[in-house]
Amino acid sequence: MIKTYFYNHDENRMYHDIDLSKTADLLSSVDNLLWIDLYDTSEAELAYIGKLFDFHPLALEDCLQESPRAKIDRYDDYHFFVFHALRYFEEAEEEDEISSIELDVFLGANYIVTIHPVALLAVGKAARISLTDSRYMNRGPDYLVYKILDNIVDDSFPIIDRLGERIDDLEENIFVSKGQQITEEISTLRRTIILLRKVLIPQRQIFQNIRGRYAFFVKDDNVPYYLDLADNLNSILDTVNTYRDLVNSSMDTYYTVLSGRTSEIITILTIISILMMPLTVITGFFGMNVEFPGREHPLMWLLILLGMVGLSFSMLGFFRSRKWI
Repeated sequence: MIKTYFYNHDENRMYHDIDLSKTADLLSSVDNLLWIDLYDTSEAELAYIGKLFDFHPLALEDCLQESPRAKIDRYDDYHFFVFHALRYFEEAEEEDEISSIELDVFLGANYIVTIHPVALLAVGKAARISLTDSRYMNRGPDYLVYKILDNIVDDSFPIIDRLGERIDDLEENIFVSKGQQITEEISTLRRTIILLRKVLIPQRQIFQNIRGRYAFFVKDDNVPYYLDLADNLNSILDTVNTYRDLVNSSMDTYYTVLSGRTSEIITILTIISILMMPLTVITGFFGMNVEFPGREHPLMWLLILLGMVGLSFSMLGFFRSRKWI
């Protein structure tokens, strides 16, 4: 599906669903801006847009394939970006609770083309405003790209906050919960954090050196926005790194607690076994029809029982004196 948004600078007016056969006329003024948004697109639609702007075949091929990392490629009169938005679904059972959705962007002097496999909330926010309002598109294509990316970053903060809450719950439950539930939660959180770092680190590299290696055309008035975007990405990554350390620490703590519980259980079972051993010897010995003094006395069994109980308490007292229990 192809959606179009056009800003006419002379009229200071927005248009949408325009005729793309007139693209050359629409872009004749460098102050105009054309935004073409493609989602759930077909190869034919992508080929049509690629021919319209003479995009490089390798860039179009990247749009058809899933790219694992964010990147920027420079061409003669445009730049090609690969970004990733995050989709979080905590109740997912058959797949990972967090996944990434690729967003491909062609940035030209007075146009941008965005391509994504499904509808993106971050793109939709910018599109709804651009239907009637020119505040995003009258500041140039670089500012429009910034707003889309800023929406992607803003959508990441609730995910980060939720992960923080889950880690807090995990740290509290380590000492009260048992078994598979804690292990699964630790494993899930570790996978989620790994994917977050995989998505965010390359994106930060694109913007942290806005005038350096990863530089692309940005108006001087818009540079502070990209620097703020880089700061937000740094903040998110710092938090994610902290979460990684907390999860690893929680895992170590959990295994320490688990080991302590196991040692405690083994200690109790060992003490029970040690207490039972002499009692088993006594009952086994006299259970072989062995004659012993006072056998005919009616209360002898009670004396033997009391002796066995006394022996058990004596052993417990010895264990306690040695601080084994």
